[in-house]
Parts: sequence; structure tokens; C-alpha cells
Amino acid sequence: MTYRTTLDLLFKSQEFVPNYKCDSQKNLMAIIGGLGSDTSSNIAEVVGFYKIPQLTYGSLAQEEFQTSELSSLYFMVPKEDHQYIGIIQLLHHFRWTWIGIFTMDNNNGERFLQKMQPILSQNGICSSFIQRLSQLIHIEHIGELYHIFSDISNILKNSNTTTFLVYGESGTIMWLRAVMFVADPENKETALLRKVWIMTAQIDFVLSGLQISWDLQMFHGAISFTVHSRADVSFKEFLQTIKPHSGCRDGFLQDVWEQSFDCSFSKSELQEMSNRQCPVEKKLEDLPGPMFEMEMTGQSYSVYNAVYSVAHALQALLMSGFNKKKSMMHRKIDLPPLQPWQLHPFLHGISFNNSAGEKVSLNEKGEVMGGFDIINLITFPNRSFQRVRIGRIDPSSPTGKELLIDEDLIVWHPAFNQVLPISLCNDHCSPGYWKKEIEGKQFCCYDCVPCPEGKISNQKDMDDCLECSEDHYPNKEKNGCILKLLVFLSFEETLGIGLASVALCFFFLTSWVLGTFIKHRDTPIVKANNRSLTYTLLVSLQLCFLSSLLFLSQPNKVTCLLRQSTFGITFSVAISSVLAKTITVVVAFMATKPGSQMRKWVGKRLAFSIVLSCSLFQVMICSLWLFTYPPFPELDMHSELQEMILQCNEGSAFFFYCVLGYMGILAIASFIVAFLARKLPDSFNEAKFITFSMLAFCSVWISFFPAYLSTKGKAMVVVEVFSILSSSTALLGCIFLPKCYIIVLRPELNHREQLTKRN
Repeated sequence: MTYRTTLDLLFKSQEFVPNYKCDSQKNLMAIIGGLGSDTSSNIAEVVGFYKIPQLTYGSLAQEEFQTSELSSLYFMVPKEDHQYIGIIQLLHHFRWTWIGIFTMDNNNGERFLQKMQPILSQNGICSSFIQRLSQLIHIEHIGELYHIFSDISNILKNSNTTTFLVYGESGTIMWLRAVMFVADPENKETALLRKVWIMTAQIDFVLSGLQISWDLQMFHGAISFTVHSRADVSFKEFLQTIKPHSGCRDGFLQDVWEQSFDCSFSKSELQEMSNRQCPVEKKLEDLPGPMFEMEMTGQSYSVYNAVYSVAHALQALLMSGFNKKKSMMHRKIDLPPLQPWQLHPFLHGISFNNSAGEKVSLNEKGEVMGGFDIINLITFPNRSFQRVRIGRIDPSSPTGKELLIDEDLIVWHPAFNQVLPISLCNDHCSPGYWKKEIEGKQFCCYDCVPCPEGKISNQKDMDDCLECSEDHYPNKEKNGCILKLLVFLSFEETLGIGLASVALCFFFLTSWVLGTFIKHRDTPIVKANNRSLTYTLLVSLQLCFLSSLLFLSQPNKVTCLLRQSTFGITFSVAISSVLAKTITVVVAFMATKPGSQMRKWVGKRLAFSIVLSCSLFQVMICSLWLFTYPPFPELDMHSELQEMILQCNEGSAFFFYCVLGYMGILAIASFIVAFLARKLPDSFNEAKFITFSMLAFCSVWISFFPAYLSTKGKAMVVVEVFSILSSSTALLGCIFLPKCYIIVLRPELNHREQLTKRN
């Protein structure tokens, strides 16, 4: 039908002879139309041969017709791609990820689905269903139609989908309204009304036939994309004033009145038939909104701009011809009549201001420059409705910000109680949970799973849980992070106070022992086994007790450098002194034998040589450690969930265990020598006491290793401090407690004769 009508427009005068112009000549310069994409494309196939400009105000796949820059087709509506971008951004704006799709069952509908479905998936939006609506409805198939209506109504009732995207044409609204009427004739089903309809630009809210008496309540609050328009007062005034009459030569107006008001104008050939005469006083504004809109819609605005585009192009063409004729006035040359193809250079890139005060321009491809308006539909009980502009799509805006919308202007359906509608496959996942995909279902459907230990989610619907930063830990609800407490073994806490008190008590006890030995330095029990070694041992034990205090202070560069080296050197001096005392006992005994060569070794030189050499070797180890891999303070973020442990990193575990290993070698050597010398017949032999002290010392440090390695954080420091204090106490108690007992409590025994007699 479109092909034949187009050919009639081009060639028919009295007879239809395609491609021939007979009789009177038509001066067809341009064609404006049509609304449907099929109509526009069919017209384009015919008029394109003759290079007649066609300005379409309907949406269609523009890229399929733009084969060259000299195409005869011009688009008075923006590209549909801008509308797709707007739909995605609108869904994102309201966080609607679970939608139903209605589309016409034709090529345009399939093309829409092919383009839209990948874009929806890429942007995290799923379609709960896709329903194709037949383009034609045949009354003879009423039973089949009823089943289709029932299936669609069941989908609408039982689906958890709130938002529906509708792509189609004017008939789509009539389709959907018929479905809703069959499902709920009295509009009482709340489940059917709690819906948000998103309409594309080609859809009109038009009803016809029996549907005119139905309301549009189901579409109250619908959001519609429309071609941008601006109201023109003169257009509405024109609609209010036009009125056909029986003598009117405009058959189009008479047809409009007859179909709209269900009447007829008197015709001579129909005088005998009884029909209802069209009332003279009726105006277009008397028609209900679903029948006829008095406002300028986007489609009307596109037609309006198309007419003026042709007018401006014709004016430019005529002016160029006038100037050319004026320049040739000295020669009598008649210019040929205007041809349609001559308009193309003037239509490409045309730009002008229309009477509504807006600039209209076409680019080099023949596309109008502009975007889409976003309309909120508000319906009223008297079957009228109002379009409220709530935003727009601006293609010239930066990518991702093309959508401009004022959410405060939107009026939702009363069934939502003015609460923002939610359209999700399932409820939101609260903070503290993450979305886990359900096997066999679309990615928009998920289970809400609690975050694992050590992770949080601080927003709704997070795809995965996050780890807190190193200095924070998850709260109980796993929806936020709490700053970890900075902890270290210090004097302020109970454990630190207890260890410091023990260390100081034994320091003063050792000082008292030292003072006692100095006071009674001339007694036999003090003079025995080298007083200098005894003093050296007691001073080193004092330093050992004090060195434990370095472990109880806040770790910093200085304390970390001094901790292990001070502890290692002082203990090495103490054990070296014990070793020297033991060796002195053995050498003294061997020197008493007649003809012994050991007499030259008896004296202070051997003892201090042993202490000095053994201690210097430990000093060398510690110096090498401090110069190569020195200890340093660090924060241990991972040992404890809710705490940051400020501790000293030893720098090199190898050197740390070398220091401990060397101390162990000295202790074992002292133990072996003391054990072998324990039964030597000497009244002043303290090898037995040294044996017990070394046994206790070795037991402490042997148990230290597994305990140290199995703990972390400040517990490691506690283990080491405890080992220092207990091993130092073992040396002090085992070696000096028996002597102090005699010196203080049994002074009568502190005589050479008494000791010899006891022996």
C-alpha cells in the first residue's frame, strides 16, 4: 500500500503511468513522513531513485539508510542510540536491575532486542521476561487473543518485576490496556497497578474504539522518552479555532471530525441514509485526552521543524537562483525550473531558529542535532492526562552524564505510596553480606551470604567482601572497620608491672648479695674461688636483671638495638665468670698435686682471660649483627585480629640464634666442667652449686625455644623476659644462696677451721 500510494503521489494525475509525467505537472519538492519506521523505509526505497528529499519524523535504524553523504533521507528525530543510553542510565539511577520487556513482534522489535539485550547485560541489568506483542489483531482469532491476554496478565500478577520497558508504536498502548482490562476490568488488583512503565519515544498514549471510555490509571506515573519539543502557543490556538463545515474543501479535516466524534457530514449521495450529523459547535479540545492531545508532542514538533527546514532550504535555493539570474541580466537566459535534488546541498548542515525560539540544525549525515525529553505521565479520573517534563537526554554531555533528571518532580502510582519503587530479582543484601550467584539463574538473582572472617561489606549489594586496611579490623556486624589498638608490653599493664617488679626485686637482692660479699670480703667463704670473679658475676647478674627492663619499654630504634645485644653480652659475661670459677677450682685442685705443672696457671690471670675472651667473642657477634642486619621497630598487623603489636624485628634470625647458641655452648661447657669437678676434695669447692645452677639455666633456655616459636606478639617478649629472669635467678640462687646463709645466718661457720672440720 505504501509503495502504491507513493507512486500515486509521484506520477498519478488522471491515469497511473509509473515513471511518466503526463497532463498537468506536479511540483513535488520534498516528502515529510512517515511515523512508522516501515512506512518511512518503504517510502525511501521509492523516492530515493528520484533524489527527492524525505524528512522522516519517525524513529528507525538510521545507519541502514545512510549509505552515503548524498542520501535523500533526513531524520528529524535524534538517533535511537541516544535513547538506549538514556534507558540504561535511568535504570541505573533508580537501581532497577530486574525488568520485563514488551516489544512489537516485527523487525523493529527484533532489532531493538538485538541491540538492547547486550547493553543491559553489560550494565548489570537482567530481563525477567521478554513478551512480543502482535502488530495486527484479528477479531476472528478472539479465542487465541484471550489466551495471550491471560498469559500476559499472569506474568504481570505473579512476577516480582516492578519495572517494564516497552518498545513499540501507538498500538502498543492499546495492546497493554486491553490486557489489563481482561485481567482486572475494575482496576482493583494492586499487584497489577504497582508497576512502573518505561516507554520509548515512538509510543503515543492513544486509545481508540471501545477503549476510549477506559481510563489510563495503569500508566499513572509512567516514564516516557519523547523527542524534544517546546510548546508553541500559536499551535494550540490553531487547534482551538479550526472547525470544518459541510462546504469545507479540506476532506482531511472532515475525516478527522467524523472519526473522532462518530458522526458524518451531509453528502448528496447519502441523503437517503439516516446518520448522525456532525455538530457544528464541537471542537478538538472537547475530545478526551486518550483520543486527541491539544499540546504539541515530540512528533508534532518534528513535523513542524521538518516543514520549516524545507522552507528554509527552498528560500536558500531561490535566493541562489535569483542572484545567479541577476548576475546574468545582460543576457536573456531563463533558468530551468527548480528540481527536488537541488535542495540537498541546502538541507545538509542547515541551521535556523524556529518560532518557538529554539535552534534547529542538521548535521552532515542529515540528522537533527538534539536529544530526548523524559516525561512523567499523570492521569486523572476524567480520563485526561498530563505530561510533566522531569528530565532530558543530552548527547553533548560527557560520557556517563547524558541523563539529567529531577527526581523530586516524579509522581509515582498511588499504589507505591510515593515510595521509590524497587525492581530487583530479590531483596537487597545488607552491609555485612555479599551477593553470591545462584547456579542456573541470571546474575541479577543471588543469595546474600555473610562475609567471611576478616572481611566486611559496607554497602548494599556488594559483589564481594573487602578486607580492612592493615591497621583496622572488622566489627561484629562485618559492615565496618575499627581501628586496631596499638599494644606492646609496657610498664603500665599488669603483666609488665609484675615482670618489672620481679626484675627490680632481684636486682636489689643481687645488690644486697654483692654488698654482703664486699662487707665480708676477708672471710674464708668469700675469699675462696676468686673474689674478683664473684664480684664480676654478681655485677653481670645485676645487669641481666636490668636488661629485662629494655624489653618492657616501648620499642624504638634505640631499645631495639640494645635489647638483644645487651642481654647477650651480659649473660655471656655471667656464664663466662661461672666457667672461669669452675675452671679455677679444677686448676687449683690439680696444682696441689706434687710436681704439677698447673701451678703457673693458678691466679687471677687465667680467670680474667677466660671471662674476657669468651665475652669478647659474643661482643664480636653482636657487633657484626648490629652493623649488618640491625634490629628495628615494626608494627605486626596480622598476629592479632584487633590489635597492632609494636615490636622489635630482630633483623636477622640467624644472628639472634647465634647469640643464644653461643650462650648455650658456654652454659653446657660450664655444666660439664662443674659436673666433673663436683666431687673434688676441697672445702671451698662450689662446683656442686654451679652444676645445679647450669642445669637450671640450660633447662630454662632449652624450654625457651619451643615456647618462643609457638607464641606471637607481645607473648614472645613475655617468654624471653621470663627466661632472662628465671635463668638469672637460678644462677643467683644456686651459687650464692648457700654462701649467704652461712655469712648472714651462720657466721660462726665462716672460719677456716670450721669449714675444714665440716669437710
